[in-house]
Amino acid sequence: MESYEKYVGQVFDKRYRIIKVIGIGGMAVVFEANDLLMRRNVAVKMLKDEINNDTQSVKRFINESKAVAMLSHPNIVNIYDVSVKDNLKYIVMELVEGVTLKNYILKKGTLSYHEVISITEQILLALEHAHSKGIVHRDIKPQNIMMLKNGVIKVADFGIAKLPNAETVTMTDKAIGTVFYISPEQASGRTIDRRSDIYSLGVTMYEMATGKLPFVADSPVTVAIMQVKNDPKPPREVNPNMPIGLEQIIIGAMEKNPDNRFQSASQMLRHIAQLKNNPHTVFKVPKSNDASAQTNQGETKQELPSNVRKLTPPKSSRSMFPVIAGVATAFLIVCCISAVVVLSRLFEVTTTDNSKQITVPGLVGTIYSNELKTQLESQYYTVEVNYIYDSSYNRDEIISQDPVEGEKRKVIPDKQRCELKLTVSYGAATIELEDYSYKDSREVKIELTNLGIAVEIKRETHEYLGEGQVIRTDPAPGTVLRRGDGGDKVILYVSSGQDIKYINMPDFTNCDEEAVMKMLGWNDLKLGEVTYEYSDKVIAGRVIRQSHATSAQTPVGTAVDFVMSLGPKPSDTTPPDTDTDDSSGVEE
Repeated sequence: MESYEKYVGQVFDKRYRIIKVIGIGGMAVVFEANDLLMRRNVAVKMLKDEINNDTQSVKRFINESKAVAMLSHPNIVNIYDVSVKDNLKYIVMELVEGVTLKNYILKKGTLSYHEVISITEQILLALEHAHSKGIVHRDIKPQNIMMLKNGVIKVADFGIAKLPNAETVTMTDKAIGTVFYISPEQASGRTIDRRSDIYSLGVTMYEMATGKLPFVADSPVTVAIMQVKNDPKPPREVNPNMPIGLEQIIIGAMEKNPDNRFQSASQMLRHIAQLKNNPHTVFKVPKSNDASAQTNQGETKQELPSNVRKLTPPKSSRSMFPVIAGVATAFLIVCCISAVVVLSRLFEVTTTDNSKQITVPGLVGTIYSNELKTQLESQYYTVEVNYIYDSSYNRDEIISQDPVEGEKRKVIPDKQRCELKLTVSYGAATIELEDYSYKDSREVKIELTNLGIAVEIKRETHEYLGEGQVIRTDPAPGTVLRRGDGGDKVILYVSSGQDIKYINMPDFTNCDEEAVMKMLGWNDLKLGEVTYEYSDKVIAGRVIRQSHATSAQTPVGTAVDFVMSLGPKPSDTTPPDTDTDDSSGVEE
């Protein structure tokens, strides 16, 4: 923080006077500034000094400016100016005074149905506009959604957006977006399109409606795998109070296969609009010969993606005979198939020997990875890994194996495999603690836990750090810590937001300057602008009026302006000048 305070008071390009630091992220620092030309306050997002010459970071920075410059929408943060010079790279943007959706969720927990619908609708309007320009955001998450006091939603941070007919920013670990919200195709490195933003919005809706993330694990890699393979817990099992239709929309947006999701923001908006008009809407699949089927509320049924259809309860038949006949037929078919399978296996065992002898490879000293595991599993091995700390080996280096190199094992393809146990090094038993200041505490906890460090969280109020951001650590950065069981613990001091105290504004009327200064000090207030005017009612040197109403609830530290009396206005008449002799009385 201190290193960026040096910019306060400076004027960038003879136009933007820096007022204060309002936020620090992984790549950039954001200032509030005054645009001297347009006479308005703006946000200046400047690339951090330490990555100012990093090619990938600069590319992402320019990518954001290009993306937002192509867009103009009330639900997207506006961009006014861009400067990319050798020693100073910044974007001038609309100053959005509000909180992130992430901080709002952390503070409030589960949001109401009406809030979820309103916020989702505005995000979809922003995405509909961006997608119409060929831009895919690729990092939709609550941290990038700003909430204004008047309820307006602004989508921000197009730093890793996919632009039409342009080079895509490489999806590095820092640029891929938070794993809690990425789509399965992002997590697995497949081609993405606008439906990826739909999935991320579905996760965001899940968190708004339940107060919880659908997938949480100790490792970001594990979370990414869960995004690809696991189904989320049905939202209504977490929050039974939400409408069924809202759960259907969330699940429809989070379908693993992009073809089964909502295919566009416009399509999803139509369903949100219907649910907004009637919270009791339950989406059903219309019959093929009745495209205008009606719901119980008299509204047209909407066709949802295939996964949402699974929520529709089957209609009962008027007669049980077809059901009984179907069950009996199925039972006979299963019996026939089972008999054929058993006979074929008996015949195979008695006539064919498919066994194969393999020689166990030497793996000690090699680096264990997912690729190596996949390779071994394709060669008839079942791999079991045991990690230990050992400073004499590199991280992920295989220390020992069982069975050992050269041993012979008999396997049967698709039936019998060789069990291979590997002991792998975690690396040194100690690490040097990084500086995690200003970062998201939840992500820091996952990272430290994955490194074998126990974590305790303590919350404190903070003047400018948002809720959930790390203030400091104990021990301090640079401390060498022991990892694993019996190792050291790190305390994360996490911001719970500002602690704003209020006082009742005193009445300064008729107080002299000495009394004013004493009362300001007693109430933790500051002296603002002082002006003077004549008054027939208030004697000179006393307060005529003040800028804040008496007894009003006012934050401590507020500056109070005063109008002081000069006393009665002097008379306009002056005595006549009777001295007409302008000689000095001294002859030359």
